[in-house]
Amino acid sequence: MAGPKPLRILIADDHEPTRDDVRRALGGDERFDVCAVAVDAVQAVQAALRERPDVCLLDVRMPGSGVAAAWEISARLPDAKIVMLTVSDDDADLFAALRAGADGYLLKTMNLARLPAALAGVCAGEAAIQRTLVARVLDRFHGREPRWRQVVGGEANGRRMTSREWQVLELLAQQRSTAEIAEELVLSPSAVRVHIASIARKMKVADRAALVELFRRSRSET
Repeated sequence: MAGPKPLRILIADDHEPTRDDVRRALGGDERFDVCAVAVDAVQAVQAALRERPDVCLLDVRMPGSGVAAAWEISARLPDAKIVMLTVSDDDADLFAALRAGADGYLLKTMNLARLPAALAGVCAGEAAIQRTLVARVLDRFHGREPRWRQVVGGEANGRRMTSREWQVLELLAQQRSTAEIAEELVLSPSAVRVHIASIARKMKVADRAALVELFRRSRSET
């Protein structure tokens, strides 16, 4: 009786030694079959649409942006699991990847002998996030953001802000430019400006500067 079909893996990384190391880590495990490799975001999306892999293993900072590839693949192949494998432990990269639909975020400093178990876990419905990064995820989503939402007024009129608007507002408070916000959230600059206008309207302030000032004042009063 034949066993289960191996999980088909797409590896996308512009660093050839890393691609080779990952292939070796998975090659000796009959649970996996590397069905395609790519060196940039465009190739990654094309290969994913062509091969329909079970897991897309993407480098965050490969040419064209691994986050952009994750966004496109997750939108067009919702059943595919996406795991980022990267040298970056930067919060901006981590949260941009999660917002783009990543099911896991692993650092290249990990012992690659553990990679097969991590990918198998993702396909079984588990999240694969490096232990050193888990505390940051909890802090972002269970710590600061709920307090800010309670403190900042403007929801009593029933016009609640969307999750995307809260993301834009948080980045505004960090003095990010429209272009920087667009890049991190994988949006167009015009879409960011629409969100800012919507937030200002809901918070009943005149402009961007007044919005940031209100947000900061509300945080300082907690």
